[in-house]
Amino acid sequence: MATAPRPRTTTRDPEELTRRLTSWLGTRLPGAKAVGVTVPASNGMSSETLLFDIEHPEPPLRACALRLAADPAAYTVFPEYDMVRQYRTMRLVADRSDLPVPKVLWLEEDPGPLGAPFFVMERVAGRVPPDVMPYTYEGSWLHTATDAQRERLEAASVALLARLHDQVPVAEAQFLALPGEGDALRNHVEAQHAYYAWVVDGLARSPLIEAAFDRLTELWPREVGEPVLNWGDARIGNVVYDGFDPVAVLDWEMAALAPREVDLGWTVYLHRFFHDLTAASGQRGLPGFLRRDRVEARYARLTGHTPRDMDFYTLYAALRHAIVMLRVAYRQAYFREVAVPPDPDTLILHHGSLRAMVQGSYWD
Repeated sequence: MATAPRPRTTTRDPEELTRRLTSWLGTRLPGAKAVGVTVPASNGMSSETLLFDIEHPEPPLRACALRLAADPAAYTVFPEYDMVRQYRTMRLVADRSDLPVPKVLWLEEDPGPLGAPFFVMERVAGRVPPDVMPYTYEGSWLHTATDAQRERLEAASVALLARLHDQVPVAEAQFLALPGEGDALRNHVEAQHAYYAWVVDGLARSPLIEAAFDRLTELWPREVGEPVLNWGDARIGNVVYDGFDPVAVLDWEMAALAPREVDLGWTVYLHRFFHDLTAASGQRGLPGFLRRDRVEARYARLTGHTPRDMDFYTLYAALRHAIVMLRVAYRQAYFREVAVPPDPDTLILHHGSLRAMVQGSYWD
């Protein structure tokens, strides 16, 4: 983790983006200029983020963030980027819940101005638990925090999920329903099957991922709960904190209607993913933080819903993450940053923990 080259996150020219953004901004706010445009080092490999300020007498200087759909010519991580869907989701959550969602300012569906659709939102000041190096590593602000401070952050973060699931009316989120003839969970898993097929099209398949799909079938819940609006990428690395309190919930591109446990499993496993990598490097990590039993108990107290079948849902989270990791690795191979090994499963950073989940030994 410490020595592996970071995958490239963009193939676009920042100076060209700045010029085109300023030109577009003038059509929305005559006389406005985009200043201080930067691409954050923590930029992901799906949608791209630009940070900038608006220089204009009315309103005064405003800090903004722009989410730009991935360059379709740059071996994208996901097959499509629906910026309208993300924009609508953020508007809905802001209007129908008390979650701190950044205010969205403009949506641009025309790919002409910047080469792909995008939306602009207000930028919220604060700090985010880092992915690189992970917040579980010694030296990160969260690792150096006290137990009481991490407890506060954990409680507030689980409460975000509880409030999202309880407050947003499902009837108003039907545009997030995934296609299919089954229930919300079946359709969600089938969408992941389709995503995996897209990732390995013309490339080496992953026996481990396919074994995980088979294991899901064996563990399938007898009773699937009613769907709620799932955040999708529900993890603390997508939250801006003021101190240890959430002030902005980000990254809604994976939002969908699904059982509550889909979000909970993702929250639990994505922390374990970073903790496991840290422990493998010889560091202690954060073994007592966001522990599965604690997350489940907190959520049950807040909502009255006791999470069920969490072996299934944490496996499902690890499987979904493995598909993303495989695509990222094949993207690195495309850009000649890595070579594809004889065993494609080794491209998945957490192949050991995923295999243990498939075998039923991970949570022992």
